[in-house]
Amino acid sequence: MKFSRTVQFNAVPEWSTYYIGYSNLKKLIHSLEADAATRLALGHHDAERISLIPHEESTTEYDAIFRRALDDELGKICRFYSEKETELLAELDRLKKDIHDFHVRAGVEEASTSSGSSYTAHRHSDVESVAIERHEMLDKNGDVVSMENYNDGDEQFSEISDLKIMLKKRAIALYVSLSELRAYVQLNRTGFGKALKKYAKCIGRDMSGNYVPDVVEQSYPFLHPTRDALEEKIAEVNFLYASISTHGDIGQAKLELQGHLREYVVWERNTVWREMMGIEKNIQGVGLTNQGLLVSSNPIADALEHRGVLNRPPIEIRTRLGAIRLPRLIFNSSFALLAITAVVFVTLLAVPIFEEPEQQSCFAILIAASLLWATEVIPLFVTSMLIPLLIIVFRTVRSDDVYHERLNAPDATKYIFAAMWTPVIMLLLGGFSIAAALSKYNIAKVIATWVLSNAGTQPRNVLLTTMFVAMFLSMWISNVASPVLCLSIIQPLLRTQDSSSNFPKALILGIAFASNIGGMASPIASPQNIIALQNMYPNPTWLAWFFIVIPVCIFSILLIWLMMLVTLNPAKGAIITKIQRNTEKFNRTQIFVSAVTLITILLWCVSHKVESVFGDMGVLAIIPLVVFFGTGLLTKEDFNNFMWTIIILSMGGIALGKAVSSSGLLDTIAIGIRSVVSQMGIYGVMVVFGSLILIIATFISHTVAALILLPIVAQVGQAMDDPHPNLLVMGAALLCSCAMGLPTSGFPNVTAICTTDDQGRPYLSVALFITRGVPASVLAYIVVITLGFCLMKIVGL
Repeated sequence: MKFSRTVQFNAVPEWSTYYIGYSNLKKLIHSLEADAATRLALGHHDAERISLIPHEESTTEYDAIFRRALDDELGKICRFYSEKETELLAELDRLKKDIHDFHVRAGVEEASTSSGSSYTAHRHSDVESVAIERHEMLDKNGDVVSMENYNDGDEQFSEISDLKIMLKKRAIALYVSLSELRAYVQLNRTGFGKALKKYAKCIGRDMSGNYVPDVVEQSYPFLHPTRDALEEKIAEVNFLYASISTHGDIGQAKLELQGHLREYVVWERNTVWREMMGIEKNIQGVGLTNQGLLVSSNPIADALEHRGVLNRPPIEIRTRLGAIRLPRLIFNSSFALLAITAVVFVTLLAVPIFEEPEQQSCFAILIAASLLWATEVIPLFVTSMLIPLLIIVFRTVRSDDVYHERLNAPDATKYIFAAMWTPVIMLLLGGFSIAAALSKYNIAKVIATWVLSNAGTQPRNVLLTTMFVAMFLSMWISNVASPVLCLSIIQPLLRTQDSSSNFPKALILGIAFASNIGGMASPIASPQNIIALQNMYPNPTWLAWFFIVIPVCIFSILLIWLMMLVTLNPAKGAIITKIQRNTEKFNRTQIFVSAVTLITILLWCVSHKVESVFGDMGVLAIIPLVVFFGTGLLTKEDFNNFMWTIIILSMGGIALGKAVSSSGLLDTIAIGIRSVVSQMGIYGVMVVFGSLILIIATFISHTVAALILLPIVAQVGQAMDDPHPNLLVMGAALLCSCAMGLPTSGFPNVTAICTTDDQGRPYLSVALFITRGVPASVLAYIVVITLGFCLMKIVGL
């Protein structure tokens, strides 16, 4: 968690404006960093001489500016602490006096009632064994007796009991406030250290050695006598609480007060956390609702929430028979799309197109699922869960024996659900575990930072290096996490650029395009690769995959890089500050995670040679799952954070593919397509299908395009005179990753178009993205159908 969020999370809500303004200090540091880079760029004609360390005269000025800001924050903290301390000490004095008066009164009352009612005295001694809120007491036999049942002689004791409860609550509240004041000092002390560390990192000047001991720790709230006095006051409250609650037991009183403090803090933090997460989700929702990706928002729910459909009055249509009131929900565009899909589904079920009923129902399910996936009228994974339901209800599948009998619902259930869990799903889970471990222990970031720190300061070299880093990360931590990580690393470069420079635009576009290209670089890099493996028999080895794809990725990135150099001229006005190298060495945990990852990848590469032992790559994927979770390196929370929507989406695709194949629909479609492409060779089929897939995947998500088209491509390839189904399937999967013409053509594109500067202004416009994205897609397409095709033929696909 970033420290600015830590302050927000741990702050007392009523005191929120009096904590150190860490976010403002960070903005000041970034502005000084940008000014330093600009001065250096103007002072040096040779870009290679530019570094993060500004001139001495500049840093002296920066130190003065930053110190004034720190002094302002320190003054604010000292003033608030003094006021709050005075207020709480006054309350402590009042509480001491009131507790003293209570003990005096309680002693008199007890003496006056002891001769007439020993029962009352007994209840007085046992008052703390009951619930404060219910005002109940225990009688001699241990039975609960309500205060309402006391006789008139007990009224005096009832007043004392109520007073005692009030004093306890005041003591608890004072203990919580004093403890919060102590935490206030500690959090602000940490904040000054964090701010000074940030300043040293960005400006290259270490002020913490002087400012913290000479200024911060010499201020009143941070003095040792002040902190000791505060601890004494907390101990005094503990003593007062013990005198009225635990019969003088200081240890028990301390435990009770700490329990109250813990409950209060948990409640406060839970409330703050919910608010923070709600804000974060709203921010994400603004940029990602139309991404067309795996974790899709629900447009119907968005319409209901943001437009208040249910709260609006119904639409009234007047007829001769009277007024008809219709809810506004049915006039929502998403509802209309859902209704159209339902009508199409019912129509396809009713209109005879195929001779076999199972093919008829399967075709209706295929079209309906494709429409739901393409329009995202409901989340993608929900459509995937709907598929097995429809397959079973409409009896779409047949037996695999020679008779091909139509299966009933119980047998179809076993058939479909047995097919949905395959070794490919385990391969996906293994990839998730590796990605989680590499991210959690900063291994990916350390490697990326090290590479970028050696990229030099020439804009073209930095751009190319950044693109290759994004591609490499996409191979292992997915093309969803890769652009986010890369953008976080290059933030110092983005912050120091002039608004007229195209370098930030080229960097962000380069990361997006390279992350898309990296989505084809390994079998676990993206869902479309997993779907391709589901339709390839036998599965290619990892070595074969790398032999084909790595050269394709390299040449694609080089061509896209040259295109951006020509069209954007990123060197013009660029101010390059060298990214700082991470000097920390790998610890034992990072070495262990890296070793397990490398061993797993090596076994995947030679999976065909160890097939007699492990059976399939999916079984090998269990190794990182067991090791990382078994040793506690990954936790249950990490497991819950896996992209389970991708798992469900893949399983839905498997179920649909199995139904299309089992019903005979796939053979029928393949025969029809074969008659169209019968005069084409395998290369012509790949060019035609590749163009179709590139266009479709540009407008809908890469994964959805793969789910719909790859089973058909496989069957067409199998039905050709010279069958090469694996070649066509792999080529189609690679081309899905090449579709990056629109800002919504994949998660890397969405991340890029949503990236903003410190003032919230987007770096990229939609027009800029399209004018570079479409050529990038075409260039990658050319590489796949030329170099990629030749390499796939060499491998023997």
